[in-house]
Amino acid sequence: MKYPKFFDQVESIILHDDISEFLAVFEKGIIEFSYLDVVKSAGHSCPTVAGAYLVTLKALKYLYPDSLPERGQIHISVKDSFSEGVTGVIASVFSQITGATEISGFKGIAGKFIKHSLMDFDADIQGQYQFTRKDTGDSVQVVYQAAVPVDPRQQMLMQKTIMGQATEEEKELFGQLWQERVRAILIDMADSTQVIKLFT
Repeated sequence: MKYPKFFDQVESIILHDDISEFLAVFEKGIIEFSYLDVVKSAGHSCPTVAGAYLVTLKALKYLYPDSLPERGQIHISVKDSFSEGVTGVIASVFSQITGATEISGFKGIAGKFIKHSLMDFDADIQGQYQFTRKDTGDSVQVVYQAAVPVDPRQQMLMQKTIMGQATEEEKELFGQLWQERVRAILIDMADSTQVIKLFT
């Protein structure tokens, strides 16, 4: 399977998952998600998917500076409604990595390992997203902007590709330009406050 090489350069997210340990799925319950894992699930790589991954990475590093994040022990609030724009795509990435869901998640075993009721929408928060540790109540809010300029050729090439008028070379160039913007978000600008801001 071939994919853009920069996927492998993006920092992975490593968590502890109590049910994975309980059921002997992963050794010591340690589970790792890469950007490639998220792209496989989403079916595409774009500034939205990249942003959701980056938001999760930064929020978890802030909340768990000295230990592994606990999957299933993080509540996520989203300012927008689930049906608005790309919120559903973003929520899917959050769920994949943290296990948090609104109502569809795992119901647990004997009252443990519960993954549902850990995400809500239309939240009254200042940021776009808020991640909260269930054990300590510590939280962080996050704002993300895909503040990397779009190559001026991209829109024209997108239109030609969608309309079936692009040459093979133009199709390839469009894909390269698209993924180069994603690469810049995840690699070059990952620590820039122009792209991502955290506050409490």
